[in-house]
Order: sequence, then structure tokens, then C-alpha cells
Amino acid sequence: MEISSHDPAVAPEPVILAPEERLIDLRAVVAIIRRRLRLALSIGLLVFIACLLSTVRAAPLYTATASVMIDTRREQVVPSQAVLSDLTPDAATVESEVEVLKSRQLADRVVSALHLERDPEFNPDLAAPSLMARIKTGLRNLLASPAPSEVTAEQAAQATRDGVVDRVRSRLVIKRVGGAYVMNLGFSSVDPAKAARIANAFADQYLLEQLQSKFDATAQANGWLTRRLGDLRGEVIRNEAAVEEYRAANNLLSASGGTLTEQEISTYNQQLASVRAQQAEDEARLRTARSQLAAGSTGEDVGEALNSTVVQQLRNRRAEISGRLADMSSRYGPRHPDMLRAQGELADIDSQIRAEIGRIMSNLEARAQVSRERTASMSGSLAGARGALVANNTARVRLNELVRNAEASRTLYEGLLDRFKQTSTQSGLEQSDARVVSRAAVPDAPSSPDVPLTLGVGVVLALFAAAAAIILAEMLDSGLATGLDVERKLGLPLMASVPLIASVASRADRGRSPVDYLIDKPLSAFAESLRALRTSLSFSAVGRPVKLMLITSSLPGEGKSTTAVALARSAALAGQKVIIVDCDLRRRSVHRLFGLAPQVGLLEVLNGQVSLDEAMATDPASGARVLPLSHTLFTPHDVFQSPALDNLLARLRAEFDLVILDSAPVLAVAETRVLASKVDAVVFLARWRRTPLAAIDSALGILQQSGAHVAGVALAQVDMRAQARHGYGDSAFYYRAYKTYYAA
Repeated sequence: MEISSHDPAVAPEPVILAPEERLIDLRAVVAIIRRRLRLALSIGLLVFIACLLSTVRAAPLYTATASVMIDTRREQVVPSQAVLSDLTPDAATVESEVEVLKSRQLADRVVSALHLERDPEFNPDLAAPSLMARIKTGLRNLLASPAPSEVTAEQAAQATRDGVVDRVRSRLVIKRVGGAYVMNLGFSSVDPAKAARIANAFADQYLLEQLQSKFDATAQANGWLTRRLGDLRGEVIRNEAAVEEYRAANNLLSASGGTLTEQEISTYNQQLASVRAQQAEDEARLRTARSQLAAGSTGEDVGEALNSTVVQQLRNRRAEISGRLADMSSRYGPRHPDMLRAQGELADIDSQIRAEIGRIMSNLEARAQVSRERTASMSGSLAGARGALVANNTARVRLNELVRNAEASRTLYEGLLDRFKQTSTQSGLEQSDARVVSRAAVPDAPSSPDVPLTLGVGVVLALFAAAAAIILAEMLDSGLATGLDVERKLGLPLMASVPLIASVASRADRGRSPVDYLIDKPLSAFAESLRALRTSLSFSAVGRPVKLMLITSSLPGEGKSTTAVALARSAALAGQKVIIVDCDLRRRSVHRLFGLAPQVGLLEVLNGQVSLDEAMATDPASGARVLPLSHTLFTPHDVFQSPALDNLLARLRAEFDLVILDSAPVLAVAETRVLASKVDAVVFLARWRRTPLAAIDSALGILQQSGAHVAGVALAQVDMRAQARHGYGDSAFYYRAYKTYYAA
């Protein structure tokens, strides 16, 4: 933003970029460092001394290192899968093993293996306490709150062991060697041999822990398999018994791969085919015989008659008798007894033949009937067997389910039995996933403290602490130091920087009052700052002169009254007709600065008790007029809101070139707001690097609400020597270059 000077004697300044619009200003940084140099040096020196003392008091430690490698080569003694799989040689696995090496469990194993709880280096309870340790213990016991219950011996022992494990872990350093599978185990101790022994113990316990984990996993797997096999064995027996019971209950017994019902049906089918063929044969023979008899046959040509031995014998006898009868007929007559006897025998044989043929026909009919009955019986049996087969097939659904359950149980049982045999074989064949590449050797030189490194770290820490102290001090510094601070933080111009007399005066004049120093040293830097304030004030209201002005501040003790009196004397010495009015009803310090003892003053004029001329006094040193406040116990209410004050201010504006009102602080008294609204301009005074920014913001906000015209901010009690050293951003930064122009 553009900043224009309010002093016509100063050439217009060039356009200056705001801090957020430009790069880091190194000169401003250097100015900050110079301003906080003492604080930075103090803090940095304390930190460096602390690092130095810690280095001097630290006991030398020896570090021994053992190397362990994740082994990617495995011995395969038996072709079976291990219960606990081998480690995969990748980065994540190696990092995980690093954390295992750092684990509390492994450190506890090392403590137990080497009995480190008996070592005073790791168990402070066994060592003689130093003076500092006794002081710390006493303070801890003094500040500790009473325990709700007493600690048991077991708890105390456990706490002691936990402390030993923690101290052992704090001495262990695990580093992975690049991208390899090798890990270095470094352990530090005051005894080099002890350091090597503990480092090797960590490596050994790490390998033992890997083996133990595999032993435990195999034993746990075998135990689980044993219990599971016992359960599955009983389950297999129950499932197979259920299958057999169901077979027996539902007649699903089988032999040679099929059920009895199926075999029975097969037999019935074969027998039925046989009896049906026999029936067809018997019925065919019967039909043939009947058709021959129906055709007029005597039955002798029937197939069964031809095959009958009885019929053949009877036919042979008939043939014999017929031959004899033919022989006799040629000799005897028809009535011959032999002829009659022969004819009777022939008739008897024919009767026998017919009877035999009848019997044969009856036998054919009986055989056909038997065949029919056998076929019917066989068909009935087959139908019954088929019905049983349907019932069996329905029951087979449940049987198949039972069989599947039994087979599944048997398969699972056999698989777990095979796995149990494998894991039982593996017992004692477990291998560690890592191996020791090199064991720790006894170190011959201490590894710490590294004096050069520690001192270097101390220097770095000191620099960081000093920088942090500077940054923190700057952050906590809420005051205004330069004109840039005023413009950036308040948005108002810096009207002037009124110096502290002790910073610009000679040693003989440093104890003098500022208002008297102004009279004696009119060409001093202090007098010049007041002239700059008057010049800035004259240009603060564009288009109209500033004749009535108010000087105020946010808090008491900021040099407001001194600046007002000095400004009045400066203007009077410049030939202006000036009057200063004391409007601070509580402090009433203007007359003391002038060395006056008034009997009447502003209040008496406003009350009409005396006239203005009677109440005014004259400063003999400068000729400035003064309207003081007399010492009276009576103070009317709202005196500054009365028409009498308005009339008085109008009269003073007409009679004087410059009217200066010295008011009370804005935050302390509400009367200042009333006065601020009645003047042409308000000069807000802030003590250099002392007045809090929050108080200034609050006071300016109150003045803005009152409708006052704040011409700008004047910094009071500025230490010009300090500002010249580190006040970059303010004209006083160049005080050394132009201070020779002033008369001290």
C-alpha cells in the first residue's frame, strides 16, 4: 500500500509493498534478531550448556553388534507341508521380524536367560543411589499422591522386572542392512564383554523363539488333530451303523452289488419266462390233441399217444390178436369160440387204448391248467417283488443320504489321519527361519558419548532454541515498534515517534523533565519529533485546518499529558497562539507539569463561577495559555455534555490557533468519547513496545463508534538507541545517521 508522509519537510516516500506482497525482507529479519539477541544468546547458551553437561556426565557405553539373516534356503527332510509356514523373504516380512526383535517378550527372555534383573546397570535398586537420585526420589515421594492401597510384594517385583526389561530394550538398536535380509542387533553397555554377551543372547533367543513357535504350533496341531480324530472316529462308526440299521429296517440288504429284492425280481423274471413257455407248450399240445379228436381221430395219432409206451404195448397186442384173428377166420367160422374170444380180446384192447388216450387227454388238460396256475402264481410273486422294489427305492433316498454322510465322515477322517501322521513325523524336524551370520565381538572402543556429534547437536539445538525463543517473543510481543507496525496492524498513519529523553539527551540532561528539556533544547531530537507531530496534525484533515485537537491513549501511564504539554510549548515557541485544556478530571496533571497552583479552572468556568480570562494561566517559558483543573472535591456529572462546554470550545476555536485537550484514557473513562466527538482531530498515543495491541484496538473501536476523527497514532517514549539498532521499518532506524543534526 502507499504511505504518504504528513511532514512537508520530508520528501514523499516511494511506494512500499506490504509484507504479504513481497519476499522475505532479510533486513527485517536481521533487525528482529538484533532486537532479541540477548534473549536468543541466553536461551541458546543454556541449551548448549545443558548438552555439554549431559555429555560430560554421561558414562561411556560400548556397543556390540550381532548379525542375523532371514534364511531363504530350507532343508526338506520329509515331503510334507509344515504346520507353521516358512517366512516369505520380502521387505514387509523383514520389517516385521525387526519389530519381533524389538518386542518386549524377546527382551524378557534375554533378561531371564542372563539374569539381568540382578545386574545393577539395569536394576537401579541394586546400585547405591547418587545424590541427584536421592533428591529426585525425595521430591517424587513428596509430590506423589497417597496410594489408595499398599502395593504387594509381587506387584513390586513385577514393576521392578518391567523396569529392567524397559532398560534392556532401550539399549537395543536393530538396523536392517540396506535391502538385504540381514539385520544387525546392536546392544550398548558400560561393560564391553557384557554388551557382546547380551547382543549374542538376543540373537540366540530370537532363533529359539522361532523354533519354539514352530514346536508349539506343531504340538497344538497334533493335539487338535488327536481330539478331532477321536470325534470323527466315533462319528464314522455312528454314520456307518446308521446305514446298516436303515438297510435292515427297510429290507435294503444286498449281496453281489444289488439288493435282495432286485435279485428276487431277476429270479422271478427268469422263472416267469420259463413257466410261460411251458404253459404255451402245454396249451399247444392240448389244442392239437383236441383238434385231432374233433377231426374224427381216435386219438391214436395224438403226439402224446404216439409217445406213450402203454398205447404202444396195447397196439402191439392188438396187432398180434388181429393177426391171430385173421388166421383163425380162415379156419373157423365167425361163431367159433376162439373167434369170439379173440374178438372179445380185440375189443378189450381197443377199449383200453381209448381209455389210455382219454387219460392222456386228461393229463394234457391237467398239465395245461398247472402251467396256467404256475404262471399266475409267478406273476403275482413278481408283482409283489416289484412293489417291494418301489418301496425300497423310496427308502433308498434316505439311505443314499446316510451313505453320503458316512462317506464324507470317512473321507474327512482319513484326510485328518494322513495329516496327523505327517505332523507327527515333523516333530523334531522344525527349522528356524533365520540364522546367525556373525556373532557379536567384544568392542574395544566406546560408541558413546560421541563428543563431536553431541557438541554439534548441542549447537544445532541451541540455534533452534534461540530461534524458537525469538519467534515466541515476537509472537507474544503485542506492542507497536515501528511505523510499519502501526500501518499494518492498525491501518492508521504514524504521526510521529516521540523519543525517550534518556535515549537522546546527554548524561547531564537524562534526568530532566521532557517539558523543560524542550525549552532548553529546542533543536533536539525530542523537539523535532513534536514539530513533526504538529506538521502531521496540520495535514490530517483534508480541506480544513485542525484547530481543536484531543490527545488520548488507551491506558494510563503512556505519556499522554507530558506529550500534550510538550506539544503546547512547541507550538507556542513556533509563534502559534496555543491553549491547552486539562480535561482529565481524575488525574489533573497539566498544571503540575507547568508548575502552576490554580485556584480556579475549567469546572469553575463551565459553572459560570469565573470567567475564562480569570481561569486561564500563562506558561512563562513558552507563552502558551493553560486552562487547568483546580483541586476541588466537587465534580458535576456529565460536565462535558453540557452546552457550556460547547460554547467554551467555540470561543477557544475563535481566539486561538491551536486548542489542545488533554483527556483521560479511552478505556478508563467514558468522558473521552464525548470529547473526541467534539474536536477536529484525535491524536492517539501509544507507548513504544509496551501498550498491548488488543487495548489499542479496543480504544480505536470505541473512538470510531463515537464518530471521532482519529488523525493517526503517535508512539511515545521511543528508545532511539534501541530503535536505531533493530527498529527496521521505522525512520528512527537511521537515527545514527542523522542524530548529529540535533543538539543534545
